[in-house]
Amino acid sequence: MTEGQQETAAKAAPDLAALEQEGEIAADYLEGLLDIADIDGDIDMDVEGDRAVVSVVDVKGGDLVGAHGEVLEALQELTRLAVHRQTGERSRLMLDIGGYRERRRTELRELGTRVAGEVKRSGEPKSLQPMTPFERKIVHDAVAAAGLRSESEGEEPRRFVVVLPA
Repeated sequence: MTEGQQETAAKAAPDLAALEQEGEIAADYLEGLLDIADIDGDIDMDVEGDRAVVSVVDVKGGDLVGAHGEVLEALQELTRLAVHRQTGERSRLMLDIGGYRERRRTELRELGTRVAGEVKRSGEPKSLQPMTPFERKIVHDAVAAAGLRSESEGEEPRRFVVVLPA
């Protein structure tokens, strides 16, 4: 491998130490928020692919997810800002609370597969409800796995997936 190829490979590979540091900063920030709100919960940290993942588990008291995950999304953005403030780097950190994202991931995979089947049978495109970027990605992946393609349309926060016939 040439020196240039090594540099390119190093840039493409996630920096595990930096991602672990993001997770630690995020965990400290979230612990502070939970203390202020007098909410009990344990915090787990992990690295999945190219992003740090922080989960608040065994949450007791307070609704930290909100309707349709709105509070969770806001807490994730605040946590990313706290990480950015300390590292100077943009964070792609993923926050989960009480397993909400994993449950939502399963629901969205099933939705994408089901709608892809409907579009295959009808031959007509189908538009879905507005979703967050996280949610749209899961649906796009499920539709692709079913052998169809999909596109995102609209403007945030009303951006949605359209499943297209083959």
